[in-house]
Amino acid sequence: MTRRTALILLTAASAAIPALAGPSSTNPRLPGFRPPIPKPQAEAVQYYDSRDSVTFSAVAAQETVVPGEDMVVAAIFDHEPGWHIHTDEPVIPPELGEAEDYIDTELHFELTGSKGITVHEPFIQWPDEHVVEVAFGGTPVDYAVYEGLAIAYIPVTIAADAKPGEVDLMIRPVFQACDDTVCLAPSPKPGSSDWESYGVLVEFNVVPLNERTTSTPPDPAIFGSFDPGVFARIHSGEAPPDIVAFDTFGLDFNIDASGWGLLLLLLVAAFGGFLLNLTPCVLPVIPLKIMALSGASEHRSRTLLLGIMMLLGIICFWLVLGGLIAGAAITAINQLFQYPAFTIAVGLFIGLMAIGMCGLFTIRLPGKLYMVNPKHDTIHGSFLFGIMTAILSTPCTAPFMGAAAAWATTESPAITMLVFAAIGLGMGLPYLVLAAFPQLTNKMPRAGAASELIKQVMGLLMLSAAAYFVGVGLSGVLAEPPQPPGRTYLWIVAGILMAAGLWLSCRTFQISRSWTQRSIFGAIGALLVAIGVVGGIELTDKGPISWVYYTPQRLQESLGEGDVVVIEFTAEWCLNCKALEQTVLASDEVVALFKQDQAVPMKVDLTGNNIVGNDLLAEVGGLRIPLLIVLAPDGREVFRGDFYTIDQVVDAVNDARGDT
Repeated sequence: MTRRTALILLTAASAAIPALAGPSSTNPRLPGFRPPIPKPQAEAVQYYDSRDSVTFSAVAAQETVVPGEDMVVAAIFDHEPGWHIHTDEPVIPPELGEAEDYIDTELHFELTGSKGITVHEPFIQWPDEHVVEVAFGGTPVDYAVYEGLAIAYIPVTIAADAKPGEVDLMIRPVFQACDDTVCLAPSPKPGSSDWESYGVLVEFNVVPLNERTTSTPPDPAIFGSFDPGVFARIHSGEAPPDIVAFDTFGLDFNIDASGWGLLLLLLVAAFGGFLLNLTPCVLPVIPLKIMALSGASEHRSRTLLLGIMMLLGIICFWLVLGGLIAGAAITAINQLFQYPAFTIAVGLFIGLMAIGMCGLFTIRLPGKLYMVNPKHDTIHGSFLFGIMTAILSTPCTAPFMGAAAAWATTESPAITMLVFAAIGLGMGLPYLVLAAFPQLTNKMPRAGAASELIKQVMGLLMLSAAAYFVGVGLSGVLAEPPQPPGRTYLWIVAGILMAAGLWLSCRTFQISRSWTQRSIFGAIGALLVAIGVVGGIELTDKGPISWVYYTPQRLQESLGEGDVVVIEFTAEWCLNCKALEQTVLASDEVVALFKQDQAVPMKVDLTGNNIVGNDLLAEVGGLRIPLLIVLAPDGREVFRGDFYTIDQVVDAVNDARGDT
């Protein structure tokens, strides 16, 4: 089982615990804190994170430089015996879990003073990696790390027209110290409360050539391993590598997004967009669009126009989403669903499209409003249908698109927009192909009772989705954390789903004399009714687990009493979370652990504006949900997983209790 992070879980959320940054001899021992190896110095400073086992310092190769000169700065990680840090690009063996659970070593820079100074971050010469044996996952495996006296060399150039003056280079490292079985909390990360007060300052002066004095040669013990050839590469205009890593269906590969590699990355992003059409979020509405194109196939130019408008609607949505990310309004796609207003708006939009496109009923409106008729066989309706299709895809993850989209969020706004446009193009391209070759849709019913029935059933399914989104949004508005949001709305969702099944079965018997068709579609209708009944009962039932809903105080009390804590991060809009809770956490084996007081089940429901819950997710380094973390009584993180099995949870609890 995973033994990774000695979590300092209560830092910002609980006023009862003092700040972690800076020296403090009165800081109490925190629940979940594993004391680091004592430092052999007169005044020991404890930070209660990785800085207690790794000392960071930095020094410039020279104190004075002249315009047009090159210089190197050494960033030094001095590890206590038995400790190491992750590399700048760690390669995580499968036995150790998900790569995003590990803190890459990073260096962040802030320059002030004389102008014309450039820190070339992409050309940093990182330390040599050492392979050690770690047992985070229970079984020892080889893992490459930085350890001992590890030095990173930072190339700096001084422009020929640089003005004389003092230069202050602030270096803030991000790293996580581990031994062979456990990791400490990482050093401060960007955005944390003590980020601005943290770091090492390197000072040097830019002076005219005629004022330069003889300086002491760089210390060979520190700078002897530096490769000065990097400056030739920098001055030649060499583009640094920009690697994007993919891990899809067990297939690992990298793409260098610099130069022509960007084109390949855009193709991968487009393919990821295409895959979104095959997810459960989008697949049910595709027949509606195929039927609309089939109905207009006799007018080829109009069919093509409908396909183009849907493609533009899809691309428009992804461009808006890319713009939000480029503008730092959001940092992840599924983060949108944490805003109740967005979720409610999505539900209302889907509901409007379902009513307008499928002809469930007709409302006489002023004539001008028909200019934006939402029926999907109109120009405006096709554009809106494209937007709706793209919106429906966002809760699902595409295996190829995920890495490309995540990389795009770290690039310039132009690159971000380009990648998201490629995703939209890949998603909308199949509809354009169908519009360009309408003969591909000839087997779909174009008119008549069968065509109307398909539209009506699909419309009811879309209304069910609309009720779900509106219900999730309202539950977020009405929720009062830490208490869970209400789930009454799920019966409305289930009721519409049952109505779709009943209508499909009954109407098929009315319009068809074929017993084969009656049997097939009657069975599908009965299945929809059964799903509605079972889903309503299961999803609204409190279940066999007596959850403790997270607050910093409750977590502190549980750890302080020596309990193992199983923390589930979830939300009403997270269907994967619900599936894992029903199939894994609510299993007899896991429930038995909770009922026998072998572990405390603690839920962090992020529906709506759960501030302390989101703070905890950020504190533990979580990027997405579902997420499950198992903590030992001393605060060790024994297990972390976004998809997990019954055996993994049981073994993690036993491991945390010392039963293995």
